Amino acid sequence: MSGSGHGSLWDTLSSVRDLGRIQEIAVVLLRYGFGDVAARVGMTGALEKAGRLLRMEHADQYLTMPTPERLRRTLQDLGPTFIKFGQILSTRVDLLPPEYLRELGQLQNNVPALDFELLRPQVRQDLGCEPEDIFARIDTVPLAAASLAQTHRAWLADGTALVLKIRRPGIREVVEADLRLLARLADIAEARAPDLRRYHPVEVVRQFTASLRNELDFAAECRNAERIAANFAGHPEIVVPAVVWPLTSERLNVQEFVGAIPGADIAAVEAAGLDRAQLARSGANIVLKMVLEDGLFHADPHPGNIFYLPDGRIAVIDFGMVGHVNAQRRGQVARLLYGLVAQRPEDVADILIDWAGQAEVDEARLQADIDEMIDQYRGLALKDLHMGRMLLGVSALLRQHALVLPGDLALMIKAFLTLEGLGRLLDPDFDMASEARPFLERAMLQRYSPRRLAKRGQRALAGSLDLLEDLPRELRRMLRRYGQGKFKLEVTSLRPFGNQVAHAVNRLTMGIITAALIVGSSIVIDSGGVASRFRTVLGLGGFIGAGLCGVVLLVWILRSGRR
Repeated sequence: MSGSGHGSLWDTLSSVRDLGRIQEIAVVLLRYGFGDVAARVGMTGALEKAGRLLRMEHADQYLTMPTPERLRRTLQDLGPTFIKFGQILSTRVDLLPPEYLRELGQLQNNVPALDFELLRPQVRQDLGCEPEDIFARIDTVPLAAASLAQTHRAWLADGTALVLKIRRPGIREVVEADLRLLARLADIAEARAPDLRRYHPVEVVRQFTASLRNELDFAAECRNAERIAANFAGHPEIVVPAVVWPLTSERLNVQEFVGAIPGADIAAVEAAGLDRAQLARSGANIVLKMVLEDGLFHADPHPGNIFYLPDGRIAVIDFGMVGHVNAQRRGQVARLLYGLVAQRPEDVADILIDWAGQAEVDEARLQADIDEMIDQYRGLALKDLHMGRMLLGVSALLRQHALVLPGDLALMIKAFLTLEGLGRLLDPDFDMASEARPFLERAMLQRYSPRRLAKRGQRALAGSLDLLEDLPRELRRMLRRYGQGKFKLEVTSLRPFGNQVAHAVNRLTMGIITAALIVGSSIVIDSGGVASRFRTVLGLGGFIGAGLCGVVLLVWILRSGRR
């Protein structure tokens, strides 16, 4: 399949500045045995037009490697944007099998550090003065160096220790050029490769582009950190380093330094005498609260972003990648996880079908597959359920049925998998299912709280009122079209039609009354301005009235269905 818009990657280029990068990408793809991919997206044609010959020295040593390893090495050689892309792909449990996820999870951003003097002009520009005018001392040896940024310790005159996260000069231009190429590659792949289309490359690249641009904005990262810190006000078990806003900008993130034990250093945890089981439980509660209660969560809670303080608190850093889950989605996530933990396959199937959207789903087969997956956990004690393994089972079913998760949910599942792995690293007996169950039960109960019912009732009532408000305008439009001869209506008898309209209006009125009684009763019960006993009696009376109206409405509907 080829079209004028997708005939060749070369044909889609908008600037000569991208041509050299196209050639580099094609050479790396061919080196690692992905020449067929290069050909299918038009790269070999581009190289021929450029008069470039591909050299395949030592190609055989790469072709003997397993495909997941070749993919990781390809992305590693292509540089920072593609490394980040591979890290994002490692979260897509719904798209890639476990062996690919494990391999891509090993992608490292570690690169040789830049000399601080090369960073100085940019830091001076961001601060508006020489760094030494603000900091009493700066450690020119970096704490860490990655492809997008590197970090240095600094101290104020009063001894306050800080961390400077400095974006690499010129990295945004490099990333933006690669993002343009990725977007074109995704367009061509979706148009010319039907077997790749099921992975929705255009949507995956779109989500990745938004994520990476946010990650390049260090001020946005700091805003994420402060929002999460605010969500944990009153929870002393978590520490989010404070942001020094007067010194922070898009390219420079200045935060307090937290001296603590790295998450992967279990020997140091032991030496400090910390309770590893308690650390595992605290970490689980932190992430579960983020996902199921707050809707804003750290999307990459790996050991490098987790630190343990001597007093048992947990410090969390690097909020460049966060996930967002709205209230409706949180309810669905709670139902899915509760269905897994409580072994209710019908709930799991309902949620996955909802998430499938417009995709065609063989519901009977999906239900049967979910039953079979959950059946293997029947009879096991809660502590023996591995939630990560169950989520991987759900992900395998999604791939098997060619269903793709929304990006936020893919990040959430990856966060749960990483969390369970970190918990078991601390405590081999860590029981994620038991830690999650109270959160899930609270989430399920909150769905039916008076306040939630009141909000749903208000929305339903508002929708009904909007319908009534729009009815005269729609009737006027219909009559206008009739007057213009554009509307034809064949009527044999107006009496049945009038009866049907009357019945419909009666049912709509009864529905509105029922909704109003539910809303009013919920508000009365939830309000604090009326005596408690009278408020309860009044609210229960309203609910009973709503129930009677609902029964009458149901009887009308059933009777009309038999006519």
